[in-house]
Amino acid sequence: MNTNKKVILITGASRGLGESLTYHFAKKQNQLVICSRNIKELLPVKLKAESFGAEVIALEADVANFNDVDRLVSVAEDSFGKIDILINNASIFGPGLTELADYSEIQFEQVLQINIMNPFLMSKRVLAGMLARNDGLIITLTSAAGKTGFAEWGAYGVSKFAVEGLIQTWADELQDTGVETCLIDPGEMDTVMHDIAVPNCDYPLLKPSQLLPLFDQIIHNQGSVNGKRFEIVEYLEGDL
Repeated sequence: MNTNKKVILITGASRGLGESLTYHFAKKQNQLVICSRNIKELLPVKLKAESFGAEVIALEADVANFNDVDRLVSVAEDSFGKIDILINNASIFGPGLTELADYSEIQFEQVLQINIMNPFLMSKRVLAGMLARNDGLIITLTSAAGKTGFAEWGAYGVSKFAVEGLIQTWADELQDTGVETCLIDPGEMDTVMHDIAVPNCDYPLLKPSQLLPLFDQIIHNQGSVNGKRFEIVEYLEGDL
């Protein structure tokens, strides 16, 4: 029996980093709840994760929608009794490289709605159970674009600045509660989103699998990670 088994909820799990995280934690026999906006893309991920012997619940959900978030977390808690770790991975880049002056108001609002509201709603919904147990960890993906503005990255960059502020604020409010929240900057990964952000990229990119040990380290160090911002580049260089 694995006494270190955790209940882990991963958003945006149908591809890229979310998919890699699902397989990684499945191999460790954790209980997983995974979601994406496309159940057809998510089901093969669920089946592969289950082949490693893990219990996996897969649900279609728009995590920027309160009703979907409430349903998702309710199913997770009803099925596994709790959520130990939330990984806020889901986000979108938007329409592609576009200067702010050329950005449509509808697309700008959509990117902000998805990228800011989803970590807010997901974190808020799981916090009730975590605070009741005085234990829990929320990991949210950010970007270098959350610290530095990049031309033509538009609403995506703006949204990541907001996410960084959101998590910093929550970290301050969660001090001494036993619940922690932190950020991971995953660097430049070989993903569909990066293809949109940097078309025709001609330099090496990280594989999502290279980030997995950093997640393990953060989980291992739970109790001393609240409010911290981890960068994969620093981790790989041995600076963390």
